[in-house]
Order: sequence, then C-alpha cells, then structure tokens
Amino acid sequence: MNYETILNQKIQGIQPSGIRKFFDILEEMKDAISLGIGEPDFVTPWHIRDAGIYSLERGYTKYTSNAGMAELRREIASYLDRRFGLKYDYASQILVTVGGSEALDLSLRVLLNPGDEVIIPVPSFVCYGPLTEMAGGVPVYVELKAENQFRLTPEQLKAAITPRTKALVLPFPSNPTGGIMERQDLEALAQVLRDTEIMVVSDEIYAELTYGQRHVSMANLEEMYDRTIVVNGFSKSHAMTGWRMGYVCAPKPIIQCLTKLHQFGIMSAPTVSQYAAIEAMRNGDRDIEHMREEYDSRRRYLVENLRRIGLSCFEPKGAFYVFPDIRSTGLTSNEFCERFLREERVAVIPGSAFGPGGEGFVRACYAASMKDISEAITRMDNFLTNLRHSQGRG
Repeated sequence: MNYETILNQKIQGIQPSGIRKFFDILEEMKDAISLGIGEPDFVTPWHIRDAGIYSLERGYTKYTSNAGMAELRREIASYLDRRFGLKYDYASQILVTVGGSEALDLSLRVLLNPGDEVIIPVPSFVCYGPLTEMAGGVPVYVELKAENQFRLTPEQLKAAITPRTKALVLPFPSNPTGGIMERQDLEALAQVLRDTEIMVVSDEIYAELTYGQRHVSMANLEEMYDRTIVVNGFSKSHAMTGWRMGYVCAPKPIIQCLTKLHQFGIMSAPTVSQYAAIEAMRNGDRDIEHMREEYDSRRRYLVENLRRIGLSCFEPKGAFYVFPDIRSTGLTSNEFCERFLREERVAVIPGSAFGPGGEGFVRACYAASMKDISEAITRMDNFLTNLRHSQGRG
C-alpha cells in the first residue's frame, strides 16, 4: 500500500507539535522535573468531582442535546455575565464542546473557504496554524515583540490585512508568553477592523488567570460583539483538563453552523462531564480565586529568580507561563531545552515550538508545586553557571 497517495496530502504535510518531543524524552526520566506541560497541578475540586460521580450513580448516562444540556448552558451564560459582563442567550448563542480545542476547530471550519487568510499572532499555542490549514485556510503569522509586552498592535494588524483576510485569532491571555490585551488595546484593534468583514476568534481559555486586572474580551466592546466568537472552557479555570469540557459563544447564525458540525462529528459532549461542569459554573468561583492566588505567588517567585540568575524575563500578566529570553546563552531555544533536560533533568519548552517570534525564548509553566519550581530554579542556575564556564565566560 502506498500510504502517501492514500492519505490526505494537506494533513501529511502538517508537522506534529514541537512540544511532544520533550514529553517523549521526559517519559524516560523518572526523577525529572517538568515545567513543560500546560496543565494545572491542582486536582479537580471535590465538589465538582462529586457531582460527576453522583450523575453516574443516578444513571445519567444518556446522550444530551447536541448543543449541551440546557441547564449547563444557562449556568455558562450566568457565569459569563457574572465574571466578565458578557451577555449571551443560553438557548441560541452557546454551544458546549469537547474541550476548547474542538471549539477552535469548529470555529475556523465554519468561517473559512479555501484560500481565506487567518491572522495569527505568534508566539502562540501550537494549534491555530494547523487548524487553519486543515480547514483550507492560509495562516498569516504576525510576530509579537517582548518590548510591546507581547501585545498585538494596531499597526501590526493593519499591515497583515489583505483582501483575503477572513479572521483574526486573539489568543489572550497568551500561551506561551503570559501576555494580555487590555481594553484600550482591544479598542485600538477594533478601530482597524471597523470597516472590514473580518471575524475575531477569541481564545479566552485563560480568562480567569489574569493578575492585577480583570480580563476583557473583544466581545465586551459593543461594536465587536456581533463579529466575535468567544472560545472558553473548564480546563484551566477549574482544573478539569481530563473532563474535556469547553464551550463557544457567538451570534445565533454562527452557533447554528457550529452546532451542525458538532452534531455530525461529535453528537454531544460527555454527559458525566456536563453534570460536573454545571457544579463548576454554579459553585466554583471560590476555587478559581484560590488557584489564581497560588499561581500568582508562583509567578512572582519564578520571574524574580529567573532575573536573579541572569535571564531577562517579561513579567506575565496572565495564564500560568513565563517566557524568559535565553539568547544571552548563545544557544538556540531547542538546544537550550535539550541540554537543560539531559544535563539537569528539567523540562521546559523551546519558544520555537510556538511559531515565528518564539526563537530565543523558552516556556516554563508555573502550574507546578513550589517545591518543583524552587528546585528547577536551582538546577537552571547550575546549568547556566556550567554553560558560562564552558564558554569561557564564568
């Protein structure tokens, strides 16, 4: 069998995630510390787990509505209004998905015709470009700069727009940089988009993890509400990664198309996870605050100590990542991460895995215990000291 001719050419040409390589190496090391995976170290709060368990005990194991249980969609609508001032009709503007990843995939597929362009700020999470390509679109990458706090500027956006531009992905708060967009930043982008038909796909999976200010969505701007698709989920805010629960909010015509794709491809999100998600939406605000406070203390510790040992590091305002500049070492980001893992048994991710603009940086996740973070800093200090000596700079 000639699988090269049998398999889809576009999918064959897409490179696998640059993150996975380091996880594969890490699996061979029993005593290594991982600051690589973007997953909360918290266990899903007990009252949320208990709601899922109770649903199983009661035999609630049937399919739900394609769009998700009405009760869950009501709670999502209430949560978004309560936490962010976003108003959506539960019956016609919210779709429950299998994680935020499905929501992103569906959103791009309902928007794109072959050859349509999608503006993607980078460095950013690894899925946006491949999902665009698999939907028949063309990724247009815009490199964000540390000196601009990894924000997308209106000048950069304007320069990237062409007659083929269909959508802008707004991945804020950002994985991997921890950068955010404040209201004035979004208003400046809205001015650029005002006389266009460009849609915004706003990935807000880290919306609850901002430090010192409340998250603002592009959909909070009145003139942008009808042209914004908001993607969110439970994985980061409620430590529910394995439950695979997400949702997408948008104008009714868009939700109708999203639901059709979801209906034929997925049917409905897992029933037990939906019952757990209802409890998370209804009674999970305190959990969010507790976890954010913990992340904030880790964030401040990690930034302070990275700078202390000689690495320049932008102070992240959101998510749970730091993105230190390692260009002073003379190593590429991939070389740095491979050597750091093998010599000091600590995993961080090369910035190059997150697209153009990421080279020269590495991502470290502080959704890990303070014990592991402190030990990782000690090992990185040792790694940098040994590196300087070997280069004749120590």
